[in-house]
Amino acid sequence: MSTSHQTHDHQTIKRWVEQRNGVPARVIGTDVNGDEGILRIYFPEFSESDDLEEISWEDFFNDFEKDKLEFLYQEKKANGDLSTFYKLVARLGSGESVSAPDGLGLG
Repeated sequence: MSTSHQTHDHQTIKRWVEQRNGVPARVIGTDVNGDEGILRIYFPEFSESDDLEEISWEDFFNDFEKDKLEFLYQEKKANGDLSTFYKLVARLGSGESVSAPDGLGLG
């Protein structure tokens, strides 16, 4: 059985993404008034995408914090392989979380 974890620690997120050869990205055309737009993690080894644009970690985390997001992620799949499943969810004060409308991850 696979287990999901949740964090907003920047180093944990960056380490998880880089271990899977991912990069911070945004959906092209969703940036407005200095906002990076819809945030994503892009895994070039697993998919090609014409609608994602790589951004810096600094820009990613600036918007991540501004939007008060949490990073929901899975370390391994049920079969033991590294997982690329993640989801960006809204951070709530009580420690609970709900799915953000633009925070669907790629698995």
